[in-house]
Amino acid sequence: MPMQYNFYATLLDAYQSYLDSDKIWENYWGWSENPPHTPEEFRQLQFQSLIDKINRVPFDSEAADRGTAFNELIDCINDSKDSDKITYDLAYNLDNTPAAYIVGYNNRTFTFPYWICLELVGYFTDAVAQQYVEAKLPTKYGVVKLYGYIDELMPDSVHDIKTTGSYSVGKFKGNWQHLVYPYCLHRDGCNISRFEYNIVEFSGKNSCNIYTELYNYDDERDTTRLKEFCEDLICFLNDHKELITNQKIFNK
Repeated sequence: MPMQYNFYATLLDAYQSYLDSDKIWENYWGWSENPPHTPEEFRQLQFQSLIDKINRVPFDSEAADRGTAFNELIDCINDSKDSDKITYDLAYNLDNTPAAYIVGYNNRTFTFPYWICLELVGYFTDAVAQQYVEAKLPTKYGVVKLYGYIDELMPDSVHDIKTTGSYSVGKFKGNWQHLVYPYCLHRDGCNISRFEYNIVEFSGKNSCNIYTELYNYDDERDTTRLKEFCEDLICFLNDHKELITNQKIFNK
C-alpha cells in the first residue's frame, strides 16, 4: 500500500494539545476571576495553532529557542564541535572557575549554568545525537510514515531533552515521542523500549533542576495506541482539508 500520510512526533503532540484544550484552560485559568480567554476562545486558539503547525507556519517563541539552543549546546560540547546554529562562549567567575555558557541563537542570548551543562554532557557521553528515525504504520485509512529526530540515543535507551520554566510530575505523559521513537526503532530491528524525558527546569536566574520521566514502551499495546491516534488525526485532516496548504502531510 502506498504511503498516504507523513506525521512527525511533535505534530502528534500538537494534536494532543488541541484535544486537551479544555483541560489546559482549566489548569491555567480555571481559578481565575478574569481569565484572558473563555474556554471556547482558547479552544479556537488551540485549533488555529494546530492548523499553523500542520501548515508549517513560522512562529517566534523564546521558550522554544531556549530549548533548541540548550540541546545544540549539549551536542556541541559532547562532540567538541562548532555549530552553524548557535554561538557559544564560556563565562567565568571571579576566581576563574567556569560559571556559565552564554549562547546566541536566533537573535537571542541565553545563559546556562556550567554545572547543569556538565551534568547533561556527562550523562550523554556515549549517546548518538539527533538520530533520524522513520517507520511505516498501517492504518485503516492508509499507511502513515512516522518520523522524527531522537535527541540522544543510548545503547539501551532513548532520550528527549526538555527545558521548561516550571515542572510538575507527569508533565510530558501526554506527549508522543515515547511511543513514536521506540516504534520506529523496533521496526528497524532495534528493540529499545526504555524512554526518558530528561527535563531541565530553569525556574529563576540562578535556579535550575533536573528531573526524569521514565516510560517503558510495549510494542503490542503502544502500536495499537499509535494506530488509533493517527486514525483520529487523519479524520481531523480530512475534515479540515480546505485549511491545509502543506500537502506533504498527505504525501503529495
